[in-house]
Amino acid sequence: MNEKMMRKILLLLVLFVTSNLVMNAQRVVDGQATYYGSRSHGRKTASGETFNKNAMVCAHRTLPFGTQVRVTNKKNGKSVVVRVIDRGPFGKGKVIDLSPAAARQLDMIRAGVVPVHLEVVGKSRK
Repeated sequence: MNEKMMRKILLLLVLFVTSNLVMNAQRVVDGQATYYGSRSHGRKTASGETFNKNAMVCAHRTLPFGTQVRVTNKKNGKSVVVRVIDRGPFGKGKVIDLSPAAARQLDMIRAGVVPVHLEVVGKSRK
């Protein structure tokens, strides 16, 4: 192999290892969850998918689109699995923005913001 090919292989290896480290570091996170307002229903998300307030979906700042995340409400122990389709939330301490359907499953509609535990559980096929 020539030097140029070795550099390409090394770069790919570094990118692979770095992306795995980032994903593993984000596998479990605690923070605050919020949920989308109903006015977002029908709008395009950062992934290009149309937001459906009745779907089990969410926004996360850095996880790849399609990542499945188990979100557990730390106040009541209820959990739901959602799929990342958008970017956000951007408020301090907020780690995930949920669809209203997911927020209802977590019993957080009245509170609006709740402490949550996030765990990456997989990647969806969609």
